[in-house]
Amino acid sequence: MATTQVILKEPIKGLGAEADVVKVKRGFARNFLLPQGKAYEATKGNLRYTERLKAVRAEREAKELAEAEKIATKLRKLKLKMTLATGQGGKSFGSITTMDIAKAITEQSGLEVDRHNIVLDRPIKNTGDTEVEVKLGHDLNVTVKISVSAEGAEAPAAE
Repeated sequence: MATTQVILKEPIKGLGAEADVVKVKRGFARNFLLPQGKAYEATKGNLRYTERLKAVRAEREAKELAEAEKIATKLRKLKLKMTLATGQGGKSFGSITTMDIAKAITEQSGLEVDRHNIVLDRPIKNTGDTEVEVKLGHDLNVTVKISVSAEGAEAPAAE
């Protein structure tokens, strides 16, 4: 396979970030990266230009890290209160998933957290206190406390 080296102008998932010199297939570079302005050819002149791209990358990563730190401090203080639908005998009807947790974080704190960043081994199916880990990127993980209460368990039967 014929490959070529290119310098990325912007982060591309699965390939690299700005100023990375990557080796890709020639057709991918010729048909996608270069025409869309996502990369430069890796010539001697363009390799000197990578210093400016590295500065842009460092600035972007610093902003992302500062934003993640702000979100982390807010999430550490947060204690989510969620309800789980239960029937007689305390048996749960459903479960609390990462999507439910992400929605609760948005409703109770106003922070946007992607459900894919919430680490949950299996859905929560019992009441009580639980801790869930949230990945914020840049090797920054936060533990969120969740208090799960039963809904409809103590409701007496109508006579």
